[in-house]
Amino acid sequence: MKLTLYPFELKFRHTFTISRKSKDVQPLLVVELQQDGLSGLGETADNSYYNMTVPRLMESINAHRPFIESYTLDKPEAFWKDMFPLLQDNMFALCALDLAAWDLYAKRQNKKLYEVWGLNISHNPLTDYTIGIDTIENMVKKLKEFPWPIYKIKLGTKEDIAIITELRKHTTAVFRVDANCAWGVEETLNNAAAMKPLGVEFIEQPMPAADLEGMKTVFEQSALPVIADESCIVEQDVARCHGYFHGINIKLTKCGGITPALRMIKEARQYDMKIMTGSMNESTVGTSAVAHLLPLLDYVDMDGPLLLAEDTADGIRIDNGRIIYADRPGVGAVLRQA
Repeated sequence: MKLTLYPFELKFRHTFTISRKSKDVQPLLVVELQQDGLSGLGETADNSYYNMTVPRLMESINAHRPFIESYTLDKPEAFWKDMFPLLQDNMFALCALDLAAWDLYAKRQNKKLYEVWGLNISHNPLTDYTIGIDTIENMVKKLKEFPWPIYKIKLGTKEDIAIITELRKHTTAVFRVDANCAWGVEETLNNAAAMKPLGVEFIEQPMPAADLEGMKTVFEQSALPVIADESCIVEQDVARCHGYFHGINIKLTKCGGITPALRMIKEARQYDMKIMTGSMNESTVGTSAVAHLLPLLDYVDMDGPLLLAEDTADGIRIDNGRIIYADRPGVGAVLRQA
């Protein structure tokens, strides 16, 4: 295989703020694997919370370039298994390679990836659209600027209930709340009770990942379901979240790609947990890959390209929450420019 790396820095439409930070630019890395005249694309994102930068990602992948370029891809699962010992300390890098391998694998069969898996896309969930933390006035402006059937509202302020109360006055859309670890037990329980009548569907990661004792109380007493994000990073976390969360948010970048995500979905179903796939502000390359998992999911947060003012590729399109697949094999993404 031939390996090519494409670093990008893409601007957000608006400053993107969550409970712990703000950013105006999203650094990304797109990986291309070429074999037998075909090309597969994968993507991974810079993320300071997990100490991942594009230079670190490139260094990790380039360290194993001779192995990758001498590899003959057959099954993506086998490629992931062989790469895991080399990149087990950098699942973000492994994700990009895994996505590219699945894209290439499906293209060799001249099928869309969901067709390779034999999935039915007729009942796919709609994606939400994220409203980042801002003044209440600006959050209302962002909501009005982007009419949508489902919103994910970032919280973790002293005005969280006031924010949801005010936003509810301007839309009948479903609300999902993401506190990004900002609340404690009592705050979570009080907020859940106040937000349920305001049309909030669930709360994502209300408390710090380490507070399992607190999450047990929340799980048992919350008026709203709670979904794990920072508490569910890799495969081993699925079992740890059982009995503490009603569902999990699987992020391909964090868990190491599609290959482990498929195993996590299967395991979570065995625990009767809800399944969501989220994004790390990826562009259309990574988001197009997520789209092929939709028939396996209850919820999806794949609004990365909608939040960015720039993009890396053409691929899936999003129409009022509905995902429209590109009429191309693989995941359907094609780089605009490198």
